[in-house]
Amino acid sequence: MYRVDIEAKLRGLGLKQSDTVLLHSSLSSLGYVDGGAETVIDSFLSILGEEGTLVVPTFGTLGVITEALRARSESVSSIHPRASVAAIGGKATEICRDHWKAETAHAQQTPYTRIADLGGYVCLLGVDQDRNTTLHAVEALLKLPYLNRTQEATFSTPEGDVSRSWPYFPGPHRDFIGLDKRLRDGGIVRVGRIGNAVVRLMKSRELIDALLVDGKVDPAFVLCGNPNCADCVRQQAAIQRQRIRNENFTLATSGLLAGRYIPQMSESCRSTGIDSIELDYIQGEPAQVIPRDRLSAAVSDLTADGCAVISFRASSVTEHATSLIESAAECGVPRVVFPLTEEAADLISSAAEHGVSISFFNVHLGSVSVYERLAKLKTPGQDINLTFSASNFAKAGEKPFLTSYNAKLKRFTDQLDLEDCTFDGTYTRLGMGNAEIKELVSILRCASFSGYMVLGAGNRTEGDLWASVEGFLHLLDSI
Repeated sequence: MYRVDIEAKLRGLGLKQSDTVLLHSSLSSLGYVDGGAETVIDSFLSILGEEGTLVVPTFGTLGVITEALRARSESVSSIHPRASVAAIGGKATEICRDHWKAETAHAQQTPYTRIADLGGYVCLLGVDQDRNTTLHAVEALLKLPYLNRTQEATFSTPEGDVSRSWPYFPGPHRDFIGLDKRLRDGGIVRVGRIGNAVVRLMKSRELIDALLVDGKVDPAFVLCGNPNCADCVRQQAAIQRQRIRNENFTLATSGLLAGRYIPQMSESCRSTGIDSIELDYIQGEPAQVIPRDRLSAAVSDLTADGCAVISFRASSVTEHATSLIESAAECGVPRVVFPLTEEAADLISSAAEHGVSISFFNVHLGSVSVYERLAKLKTPGQDINLTFSASNFAKAGEKPFLTSYNAKLKRFTDQLDLEDCTFDGTYTRLGMGNAEIKELVSILRCASFSGYMVLGAGNRTEGDLWASVEGFLHLLDSI
């Protein structure tokens, strides 16, 4: 293949004088080219003319065409240790200017957005969207939660040696190739062929603007849905973690929903973006019968993995109740959750001695009985807290929002158990039973509820912790 052939194909795709092009390429994909990389570069420069500009990325592993352009005497390079480009043409200096001073490596005031501002193109010559660096600009402009800050680098500039790091820098695998169909269907990508190479040409501004819309609707728009892709699972978790942290309440999971063993609980929390856990069971044993040293080790391991233990939860009040309070105090766990029973007053006294907060959850009681017991326990200067179990009120035959919550219980509520069931006790997906979870979550958010919402073990009938978090976030988005 000869220069005249390449030029004809590029003109056929729509390139013309004065255009600016960011080129990602693979020389080998073209097949035989007379003159090799230099011919490809000359073909572009001939079409673009003196006022046009050809740009290539010069970070990472460089291709033959990229290396050849950078080596030319007329080439201008941007200064950046992680995202540099080289350019030849009328706008080369403007595009490359002060790249290292930009807030991020790929967004505003970088070559990638400057090319878009100039009405320039991205050209993928024999490579796919996975090589399209302008997609990093979209991610950085969106400030997507899974992006990281780079390690600090020291490098030379016209102003002397500088040490810097950049936020919103891309990380591991993303499904950029999955965007190609969306861009083709949107009329943004023109597809042709030069030799053996498939060529994609797209206006940089159109590409960025279209994907900014997609990313604002769905921050996971460039992540794949493969549950075995650890990179995308981790990045999905970062998105969910930020979504959760935007709420006033603290979202937590019960240990039983997260896993049977502590490592399972930690991994489940990491992969779903959950930072808090209520420890109710370990290896099938309820918290109130687990020896103190095992509870301490569990809290230490979970904390080391970035998962805060917000409370111990007892399934019943036994002779071990006081020991569980003491364990919480020793482990630095701030709360213990007990069923509301006749022993409540003694538990409150023990908790006060050890500096631990108590919250009671309703079991087999209607709201009137719950209110009477809590009101009787309340004394001046003493907070009495309720872990509001909507599913247990539903099992008692009440409408948890219309009846139970409004029966003066809202003043006591510091936790909402996120479980749903029908009146006959059959557990369902959140919002699909009689527990009025959606209504309760909505009214608590209206009051900027700063307590806890805990995904309970009742959700296991509908799936694992991932499915439970996804279902809860879907419910939030519907409010």
